[in-house]
Amino acid sequence: MKVTISDFRKNLFKLVDQALDGEDVEVVHRGRTIRLVSEIRGSKLDRLTPAEIFNPDLSEEEQARASRELFAEIEREWEKDWAEL
Repeated sequence: MKVTISDFRKNLFKLVDQALDGEDVEVVHRGRTIRLVSEIRGSKLDRLTPAEIFNPDLSEEEQARASRELFAEIEREWEKDWAEL
Protein backbone atom coordinates (compact mmCIF):
# COMPACT_ATOMS: atom_id res chain seq x y z
CA MET A 1 0.00 0.00 0.00
CA LYS A 2 1.39 3.41 -0.93
CA VAL A 3 0.22 6.52 0.96
CA THR A 4 1.18 10.16 1.11
CA ILE A 5 2.82 11.59 4.21
CA SER A 6 -0.45 13.41 5.03
CA ASP A 7 -2.44 10.17 4.89
CA PHE A 8 0.23 8.49 6.97
CA ARG A 9 -0.09 11.18 9.63
CA LYS A 10 -3.90 10.82 9.67
CA ASN A 11 -3.83 7.00 9.85
CA LEU A 12 -0.55 6.42 11.69
CA PHE A 13 -1.67 3.66 14.06
CA LYS A 14 -3.75 1.82 11.46
CA LEU A 15 -0.87 1.81 8.96
CA VAL A 16 1.68 0.72 11.55
CA ASP A 17 -0.61 -2.16 12.57
CA GLN A 18 -0.90 -3.18 8.92
CA ALA A 19 2.90 -3.15 8.57
CA LEU A 20 3.23 -5.25 11.72
CA ASP A 21 0.73 -7.72 10.24
CA GLY A 22 3.06 -8.20 7.26
CA GLU A 23 1.48 -5.84 4.74
CA ASP A 24 3.85 -3.62 2.78
CA VAL A 25 3.31 0.06 3.61
CA GLU A 26 5.11 2.74 1.63
CA VAL A 27 4.99 6.43 2.55
CA VAL A 28 5.75 8.98 -0.17
CA HIS A 29 7.23 12.30 0.96
CA ARG A 30 8.68 14.88 -1.43
CA GLY A 31 8.99 12.33 -4.18
CA ARG A 32 10.89 9.81 -2.05
CA THR A 33 9.51 6.58 -0.65
CA ILE A 34 9.89 5.23 2.86
CA ARG A 35 8.96 1.59 3.47
CA LEU A 36 7.57 0.35 6.77
CA VAL A 37 8.64 -3.23 7.38
CA SER A 38 8.04 -5.26 10.50
CA GLU A 39 11.26 -6.31 12.22
CA ILE A 40 9.96 -9.83 12.75
CA ARG A 41 8.06 -11.27 9.84
CA GLY A 42 6.48 -14.60 10.54
CA SER A 43 5.68 -16.97 7.78
CA LYS A 44 2.18 -17.16 6.39
CA LEU A 45 1.83 -20.50 8.14
CA ASP A 46 2.53 -18.81 11.48
CA ARG A 47 -0.35 -16.43 10.90
CA LEU A 48 -2.91 -19.13 10.13
CA THR A 49 -5.67 -19.70 12.64
CA PRO A 50 -5.86 -23.39 13.47
CA ALA A 51 -9.11 -25.09 12.57
CA GLU A 52 -10.89 -26.78 15.43
CA ILE A 53 -12.30 -30.02 14.05
CA PHE A 54 -14.17 -32.34 16.34
CA ASN A 55 -14.88 -36.00 15.69
CA PRO A 56 -16.63 -37.62 18.66
CA ASP A 57 -15.58 -41.11 17.52
CA LEU A 58 -11.87 -40.33 18.06
CA SER A 59 -10.04 -39.93 21.34
CA GLU A 60 -8.18 -36.67 22.00
CA GLU A 61 -4.89 -38.41 21.24
CA GLU A 62 -6.22 -39.74 17.92
CA GLN A 63 -7.60 -36.30 17.02
CA ALA A 64 -4.23 -34.69 17.79
CA ARG A 65 -2.40 -37.27 15.67
CA ALA A 66 -4.86 -36.84 12.78
CA SER A 67 -4.46 -33.07 13.01
CA ARG A 68 -0.64 -33.35 12.90
CA GLU A 69 -0.81 -35.70 9.91
CA LEU A 70 -3.19 -33.40 8.05
CA PHE A 71 -1.01 -30.35 8.71
CA ALA A 72 2.10 -32.25 7.57
CA GLU A 73 0.32 -33.27 4.36
CA ILE A 74 -0.81 -29.70 3.69
CA GLU A 75 2.70 -28.39 4.38
CA ARG A 76 4.23 -30.93 1.95
CA GLU A 77 1.80 -29.82 -0.78
CA TRP A 78 2.58 -26.14 -0.17
CA GLU A 79 6.31 -26.82 -0.36
CA LYS A 80 5.79 -28.73 -3.62
CA ASP A 81 3.73 -25.84 -5.04
CA TRP A 82 6.34 -23.27 -4.00
CA ALA A 83 9.14 -25.38 -5.48
CA GLU A 84 7.38 -25.25 -8.85
CA LEU A 85 7.42 -21.43 -8.91
